[in-house]
Formats: sequence, C-alpha cells, structure tokens
Amino acid sequence: MDLEIQRKNLIEELGVHLEGDHLAPLAARILSTLILSGKKGMTFDQLVCELQAGKSTISNHLDHLQNTNRVKYFTKTGDRKRYFIVDPNLVLNVMEEMINKWENEKKLHLKIREYKEQCNKEAEETADFQFDLEFQDDFLTFLEETSTAVKKFKNKILSRNN
Repeated sequence: MDLEIQRKNLIEELGVHLEGDHLAPLAARILSTLILSGKKGMTFDQLVCELQAGKSTISNHLDHLQNTNRVKYFTKTGDRKRYFIVDPNLVLNVMEEMINKWENEKKLHLKIREYKEQCNKEAEETADFQFDLEFQDDFLTFLEETSTAVKKFKNKILSRNN
C-alpha cells in the first residue's frame, strides 16, 4: 500500500478513536495528523490544506487543542510561521489522569468492600444473604496492578526523557 494512502487511513482511524476522548471530529483529525507528522510539526496552512477545512474552523480547534494541553507550537529562527506538534507531555498527562482515576476508584471500592464485609457479618447472625467478596477483591487487585503497570511505564518514559 502506498505510504500516503496508509497515512491518510491511519489519520482517519486514529481520528475516530480520539473522538472517544470528547474531541470534535475535526479536532481529532488535527491531533491525528500532528501525531503522524512527528517532531517536525505542521504549519497552520499545511493543516488547512491537508484536512481541507476552513481556516477559522482549523483555528478554533487548534485553540481548543492548545487550551487542553494536547498541542503546542514552536517557531523557527527567521521563519514567522508556527509549527504545531503534539504536546510532548500529552502521554504523561493522560497516564497521570488514568492513575488518579484508578486510585480514586480503588478508595471507593475499598469502602464498598468494607461495607459488604460488615453486611456479611450481620448476615451470619441472621442466616441471611451474604455478599461474595471475591469479585471485590479481584477488582481491587486489578486496579492496583493496572496502576502499578502504568506508573512503571510512566517512569520509564520519564527516565528516557531525562
């Protein structure tokens, strides 16, 4: 398959995926295009041409992507153009959000487990229904292992960047 066709298909496929992160379709395509352009970046005019969208629409979505710390720009000496790239910290920021979400969920599920355990103690006395705590324990283990794996990967990325 021609590399350019493969790139365009990847932009579309990645764009559809990124829409799941609460991005408008065009914003997702901008981000996808920048991901596949690498560190060389792309100018505003290149994005307008590549995505065949209006300048104001591209500009609005670039502003949103910058405000949400997904995209940054740099300039080159003697060149007045801005070159847009994916924020180098984007993956680290996403990982941190995931870790925080899982840590909060873990705290909540520890409370749920404690509640279910207390209910089971009372149910023993009345021979009533008891909660199966195995799922709760397995889910807590999952949250712990997943958080640990992401933290490990995040530290690996940070050590490469230093």
